[in-house]
Amino acid sequence: MTEQDWTHTLAVFRACLPRRGRKATDDRLFLEALHFFSVENVRWRALPERFGLWNSVWKRFDRLSQAGVFEAFFDTLASMSDTAHLVQMFDSTIVRAHVSAAGAKGGSTDKPSVALAAASPRRSMPSPTLPATSSPLI
Repeated sequence: MTEQDWTHTLAVFRACLPRRGRKATDDRLFLEALHFFSVENVRWRALPERFGLWNSVWKRFDRLSQAGVFEAFFDTLASMSDTAHLVQMFDSTIVRAHVSAAGAKGGSTDKPSVALAAASPRRSMPSPTLPATSSPLI
């Protein structure tokens, strides 16, 4: 992104931030950390040190996500764009994969042993025993 793009993006991002709370020192570094996180597909703990403490970045992301800042940010950017209506996005939560893609075992889910076990008497209970009878020893 050019410096003009960054200036525009940061102005929109700051306009979407909540009015309360402590103001961050470097919003651009935070947005770059989120970009790195999503593009490189790393865990939060794997963020490079140049972005600051990973836990601080995650806490800020979580707090702003719950406040709806990113929804407002992207909606505002989309409303300012002339070509936003041409872009369609989807995520993996709406894409259905075949069962074999997850490594699941195919075939019937009913096992014959389950039906047999349901029909057989319980084995955990002791069988009734007959009372002992005394028989004369011969």
